Amino acid sequence: MKLNFKHVFLLALLITFGTGETFAQQTKAANIDTLMQRANRLGLFNGNVLVADHGKIIYKAAIGYADAGKTTRLTDQYRFHIGSIAKEFNAVGIMMLQEQGKLNLDDKVSKYLPQLPVWADKIRIINLLQYTSGLPDIKWKTVRDDVGNMADLMKVDSLDFEPGKKYVYNNNNVFLQRRIIEKITGISFRQFVEDYELKPAGMNTAIVDPTEKDALVARSYDNDGKPDDLVYPISGWTAVTLDDFYAWANAIIKFKLISPVATREIINGVSPGRQSGLGGGSMDGDKMIGHTHDGTTLNYQALLVSKVPNGVTIILMTNNKQGNLYSIEKSIEAILEGKPYALVKRSFLDEFGNKLDSMSGEQIISFYNDLKSKRGNEYSFDDENTLNETGYYLMSKKRLPDAVVIFEYNTKLFPKSGNVFDSLGEAYYNQGNKPLALLNYKKSLQLDPTNDNAKKIITELDK
Repeated sequence: MKLNFKHVFLLALLITFGTGETFAQQTKAANIDTLMQRANRLGLFNGNVLVADHGKIIYKAAIGYADAGKTTRLTDQYRFHIGSIAKEFNAVGIMMLQEQGKLNLDDKVSKYLPQLPVWADKIRIINLLQYTSGLPDIKWKTVRDDVGNMADLMKVDSLDFEPGKKYVYNNNNVFLQRRIIEKITGISFRQFVEDYELKPAGMNTAIVDPTEKDALVARSYDNDGKPDDLVYPISGWTAVTLDDFYAWANAIIKFKLISPVATREIINGVSPGRQSGLGGGSMDGDKMIGHTHDGTTLNYQALLVSKVPNGVTIILMTNNKQGNLYSIEKSIEAILEGKPYALVKRSFLDEFGNKLDSMSGEQIISFYNDLKSKRGNEYSFDDENTLNETGYYLMSKKRLPDAVVIFEYNTKLFPKSGNVFDSLGEAYYNQGNKPLALLNYKKSLQLDPTNDNAKKIITELDK
């Protein structure tokens, strides 16, 4: 057969292009592996990783050990707890039931759980999804099981605030979502997840509430080699493998379980930076743009980032928390984009949180700068997140004056960041200093005109 020269040229071009594309992906995978193996050698990552680029998995690895004694190597068949990301299963479950006409997000909790005190008649299901219910958190130090936690809720006389007026992230919101699902369906939350979410999503090895008897479950442990308990005080936590996690990520962005309209309800928080049922993300009409969610429980930590237009999915799961998954994820993204990337470093807050508890805001800044000058290559001093996280840590401890000091200093280090001025504005707002809160929110909005949260609070304060 006589070949046409034009056809030969096109064939050669396709082969060359395909080879070049394969080589590029191999280079990315090699760079990601170098990043992750270095992190492991430094004791900064132990766990499993999956990276997809342009819709194809280019890197999947199990790095380190499945146990505190470091006797069993991890494989990609190991299941990990994923902390708050497991709350996606109850959020999606609630939306599935709404789409089936079995509930409405505006329904009062008392409609399904009438045994609860009178405050249940004030809380709507949407408040549970948005963490705006006013419920107190679970008494983690004393509660032992679902029955005990329900008994604690029965003793609650009043809510911490009027539902819908404030945002407080806590697990009683999640607990009641799961009880509502059980009440409506007549089956356990575990059975509901297995039958109506895991199987339809193609998750073949995920397990709800693993116990000591279950094989291939990575055990979490601290830096002193002390293992954590595997069974949690309240139920409903799904542990997943890399393949499970990737299947779930795709089920969310491809709307396999719930519609785009329902997804939008639980991917947007009450304001930017606030958690929703799906963590956080963005949509353009009925198209998913991005989905991000992180989770921590004991020494397990997980992170999922999907950037849909580029076909990028990054999954990180560890059973030895180092507080650096976002930093690792940013470096992986840079590798995928062919940009310079930062090596993995230690978390300032995770390493020194206990030490900071006894320091004033000024002392923390002095300690921060001293550490930066002496050990700058070990810790993440090169972006705003280190001090921003520290400031929020202090706010969580009700140390508002010290948080203000930290946020103020961060605005001097990163004067072009709208985010750091937003954080400072929030600290002043919580302090009751409305003039300075307004000033900093306006500065934040000037630097970042897309900050809808700042717009909302500026409108409130201007009144």
